[in-house]
Parts: sequence; C-alpha cells; structure tokens
Amino acid sequence: MPISFDSEHRVFKLDTATSSYVFEIYEQNYLLHLYYGAKIPDSNLSAHRYKGWFASHAPLNINIDDTQFSPDVSMFEYPCEGSGDFRETAFAIRNADGNNTTDLRYVSHKIYPGKPVIDGLPSLHVNSDSDADTLEILMRDAVTGVSAILYYTVFSGYGAMTRSVKIINESDKAVEIERVFSTCVDFNTHDYDMITLYGNWLRERNFERTPVKHIKQGIYSRRGLSSHAQNPFGAIVGKDTNEEYGSAYGFNLVYSGNFEFSCDSEPHGGIRVLMGINPDTFGWHLEPGDKFSSPEAVMVYSNEGLGGMSRTFHRLYTNHLIRGKWAHIKRPLLINNWEATGMDFTGDKLVTFAERAKELGIDMLVMDDGWFGKRDDDKSSLGDWQVNEEKLGGPLKDFIARINALGIKFGIWFEPEMISRDSNLYREHPDWCLHVPGREKSIARYQYVLDFSRKDVRDYIYSLMKDIIAENNIAYVKWDCNRSLSEVGSAILPPGRQKEVFHRFVLGTYEVMDRLTIDFPDLLIENCSSGGGRFDPGMLYFTPQIWCSDNTDPVDRIDIQFGTSLCYPASTVGAHVSASKRAGFGTKGNVALWGTFGYELDPNTFTPEDIDIIKDQVSEYHKYYDLIRNGDLYRLISPWESDRRAAWMMVSEDKNEALLTCVTMRKEWGEAFILKLRGLDPEKYYVDDTTGEVYSGALLMNAGLNLTDYPQNDGDSFKIYLRTL
Repeated sequence: MPISFDSEHRVFKLDTATSSYVFEIYEQNYLLHLYYGAKIPDSNLSAHRYKGWFASHAPLNINIDDTQFSPDVSMFEYPCEGSGDFRETAFAIRNADGNNTTDLRYVSHKIYPGKPVIDGLPSLHVNSDSDADTLEILMRDAVTGVSAILYYTVFSGYGAMTRSVKIINESDKAVEIERVFSTCVDFNTHDYDMITLYGNWLRERNFERTPVKHIKQGIYSRRGLSSHAQNPFGAIVGKDTNEEYGSAYGFNLVYSGNFEFSCDSEPHGGIRVLMGINPDTFGWHLEPGDKFSSPEAVMVYSNEGLGGMSRTFHRLYTNHLIRGKWAHIKRPLLINNWEATGMDFTGDKLVTFAERAKELGIDMLVMDDGWFGKRDDDKSSLGDWQVNEEKLGGPLKDFIARINALGIKFGIWFEPEMISRDSNLYREHPDWCLHVPGREKSIARYQYVLDFSRKDVRDYIYSLMKDIIAENNIAYVKWDCNRSLSEVGSAILPPGRQKEVFHRFVLGTYEVMDRLTIDFPDLLIENCSSGGGRFDPGMLYFTPQIWCSDNTDPVDRIDIQFGTSLCYPASTVGAHVSASKRAGFGTKGNVALWGTFGYELDPNTFTPEDIDIIKDQVSEYHKYYDLIRNGDLYRLISPWESDRRAAWMMVSEDKNEALLTCVTMRKEWGEAFILKLRGLDPEKYYVDDTTGEVYSGALLMNAGLNLTDYPQNDGDSFKIYLRTL
C-alpha cells in the first residue's frame, strides 16, 4: 500500500514511486517527522527520531520523561506557534483570550483511495481512485477547541505527493487564523542548496541557486498575484545535485496570490521548509462551526537530479492538474495581433491577417486588447465590455463570421479583474474597486483593480463576458491581468476582516474562472498577466496554457523557458514567433516550438522567403506536436551554466524518437562542439532524419554527437530529429 500505519510503533509511511515520507505519533500525541527521501522498505524509523543536544533552558513538556525531547529542536510535522517551538511555525490562531499560543495534537486518522477536492480552490485531481491514496489526520488544540485536518495524498505512479490543511472552529468562540501554511518539512541537516525562480516583467523565472545558511531565507509575494518577481516554486537540493544526479526536493503551491516559500535554520543544524499563503498579508476570522481550507502544496522528490524532478512535475501536471477538453487533445495554432497592431486596428485589417493566416496553415486569429468601449489606448474602458462596432465595421457576430468564412477560428482578449479610471463602470460604481478609506488609489497602467472578493462585482463582470461569448462564435479567450494589487480593502467587509481581502480576491477570481470553464467547456482559455506574472499551478487548473512572457525575443526566451521548465510542462508555455530583431525566423521558431507555438506579428509584412520558412514551421509544429508536449525534457546545456550555447531535447516515452534543439547565443571561436545526449535507449539505433546517419543510443549518450559543422554564429540554431530504425 502507498500509505501504511504501523500501529505498534505508531508510524505513518507514505511511499511514492521514488520516495518515502515517514512520521510518527510520539508521546502526548505530538506528530514528529522522521524521514523524507529516496524510497526505503523499512517502516519503523522511530530510532531516527532527532536525539541531539539542546540547551538546558529549552522548553520541555513536563508530561514526557525524555530529556532529549524539546519542542525547540524536535522535527515536527505541523509545528504551531507559542508552545516552545521558537522557529518559524506552520500554524497560529489568535484565540478569544487574545493570545496566539497554539498546540495541535494528534486525535485520529483515516486512509482511503482517491483524493478529495478542496472547497473553492484548485488542486490536483485523480482520474480514478486508483491513481492516488489519501491520509487524513485529525489534530486538535485542547484549549481553544480548534481542529485541523492534515491531508496527504500520494500519487503512487509518480515521485509526488500533495499536502493541504483544513481548519475547523469546533469551539463556541470566534478565533482569528494568523498563519496557515500548507506544508512543512523538517530536515535534519542544512547541507543543501535552495533553488528559486526570480525575475521581473520581461525577464520572468530566472534560475537562482544559493547555499542554505544559518538564517531564515526564502521567497514570497505581497503583490496579490504570484507575480513576476518570484514564482511559487522552490527546490531544496544536495550540494552535488545537478541535472542528472543527486537529490532534489521540489515544492510548488497551487495558488495565484500572496505566498511564501521559506527555509529556516534550526538550532540542531537542520532546516525547516515551509510553503503556503504569505502570513504577512493574511488573516481569517473563523466563527464557531466555520472552516478554512489552505491551498495545496505539491511535493516532488527525485534522486535523478533536477531533470528527474522536472520530468515528474511535467507528467504529474499533464495528467492530474490540467483539466477539460484541452488537457490532452491538439490545440489550435494561432496568430495574435497584439505585437503587430496594439490597439490600432480595424475589422478589415484583422480580416487580412486571417486571410494570410489561412494561406500559411494557421488555425486561429486572436483579437487582443482594443475591441471594446473607447479603447484606443490603455487609458480607458476596462470594465465597459461593450463591442466597439465602429472599429470592427459592424457587430462582433458579423466580424467573426467574416473570419470563420475563411476557415479560421476566432479568439478574443479580456481583462476581467480590472477597471479603468476613465470608464462608465467606474463613474457608476467607484466603490467597486479595491480601496481603503481616506487614501488615494494608486494607478498602474491607468487602471484600478476590481474588488473580486465581492459577489455582486463578480456577477456583473461575468454576465458581460458570458453574453459576449455565448452570442458569438468564440473558440478562445485570453484572460489578462496587468497590475498588482494595492490599497487592498473592500467596502463591504468590516474593519476586523480586511486582512481577508487578498485571499478573498484570489477565491473570487477562481470562482469566475470556474464558471467560465463550466459554462463553456469547449472554450480554450490562455492565462496572461503582463506576460508571466501569474504563471502558477492555480491558473493551470483553469487554463491549460499561460503566456510565458511579454518578452518574445528568442535569446531572452531561452533563459525564461529554461527556468519555467524546472516545474511546468511545455504544453503550458505560451510561446510565439514575433518581430523581435536579434535572430531570424528559424531561431524564433525553434525556441517557440518549445511551447504552445504561434505567431505574434503582421503576416502582411512577410517576404516570400519568410512565407517559405513559416510554412515549414507550421509543418514542423504538426510533426513534432506529440513529441514536444508528451515527451520527456532533458536540459543539456543551460543558460545558467553557459552564456554561449543552450541545448535541450525531447524524448518520447517509448524512447523511439527524440528532438534535439541547439541555439548559439555567442559564437565560440575555433572550438569543437561535441554534445552528449540523454534519455535515449542505449540498446536502440537511431537515424538522423536529415543526414540519414545511424547511431546507437549508447554512442549518442556516451560519445556524443559532433556538431562542430552545424551553424554556430550568434543567433543561429538548429534541430536534429532522431527516430529508431
């Protein structure tokens, strides 16, 4: 069984495909963590309970006759505030007496096949109960009467498990939740590195690796979105861990708002890893009988380095996060007008785009920002979701009919969570945006943020969207979100509950997205947030692809896409060929092919040579579609280690085909280029689809390919497709 309980020793053991996770019920019903790492057959690890030195003034439980146990140093499974553990804790409530001392102890547990859903929140799903097993542990604070259910779900076919928490106020008094992390893991050594993904607009998800030190360190968001600045992903890895070898623990939060991923050094030399909602901007009032659910944290362990960790995330998310019609079927190849026209377009102009797209074999035209209200620049009309018929040359239905008559599908852009200061909606309902009394509202991109914590606001906006989509033949929606949240207050919540607004905003956004997916199950939705400002698994639950970055330069995109690939599969990465200048269409296409693929330029400007290249790219998109989206990724040369070249390959699950891509960022003069491949079957023979040369998998992985004669100038790139004989 993936989950077992040794009743004699009171030990829980959770086994994934590659890992074991073990903890025990200790004296006085403390839950103590024992082990997380490579899979082991042993079930009784009580002897591995931490028994280190601690100072004589460390707090002790007077009911436990064990001088080597103290809350100050023990490895807790879900540590609480104020009861002798002075490290960063996972949970705290402020009770009716005004203090926040909290002490959850084990009460009972149950183990069952399958996985429960989380009310109001996205989470991984099972296709059948045989996909996963779940452990529920009921804990209770004896003084306050507050209970917590810890959920552990093991996906036995992967090296992965998930964790979340449900808080229940079973007392007769209200309490305030001050912090509720989704997962906590105590490690008994600090001999690790931390990997995170930092960035900014146009440079999202850059790789950063730092030693774990004797300090609290980590990443967070306070922007109301998961953000461009940090991604809700982090990894703890061995000092010698690389792409192919070593231990890697990956953590990813299924959440799109303020988060924290932190690593706190412990007195005994270990570290405590926490992931969940950022407690600095969070609070939740819990009346008697009320419940609160935390977001889900995904945990992946690999002893095959960063590559093994990434491939586990990719398979897991492909099969158990992304839902609906578009999870596994082929998505349309689209062209978006934004970088070509901005808001300066007419219906007639976009029809010419569709005409050229049809000639090139492109499936869909997406009309981006500027089709509604008085939206000729970014200073007005958000919230006024009425079609500008003058710009389109008539009703939207008639315009779409012109596009469809060419055999082209149609997509449209929305920014539902935002409101322009210059809009009819703001003039009518100035209290509908986030604001705090007596303070000026910060403006960003000439817009405010709608209070999506309010049901009346959500219902109004969704009714406009629903009417437009239902009354027109719209196959795709691009959902954008172009600013962070400031002056975060709601006009309808009492003062004591204003700290709930950040989280309520996220829940409100999820609720509208959920309604959209239910009402329009055939609709393909792509998420966007000024590019990759909300690239997280919470969004992927509702939208199977996310615009990776507003930066479409292929050389810059290599860094962005390499970082993104640490956790997220190629099928989720919105990537287009654009009019950027640093490389030709060939390299732009090769980089964009590592993603959803599409175009972001004016097709009326194409030369005959451009047209030939693009037709070839369209053909390759279809040829390699399944391999790229369902294959295993191997990062061969990363921009984190080389400022000259990048190389990656996709290998089919049966190892019968592979696609290698190399890009030269800066030419290496006079040096041989021999590249060892990975992921192939050493017993099979592969033929190069272009040259006809035949190689064994063993040779390709051990001796490598001599690529010295391939194009190597700045901005050059090439692909090599290998298939078995």
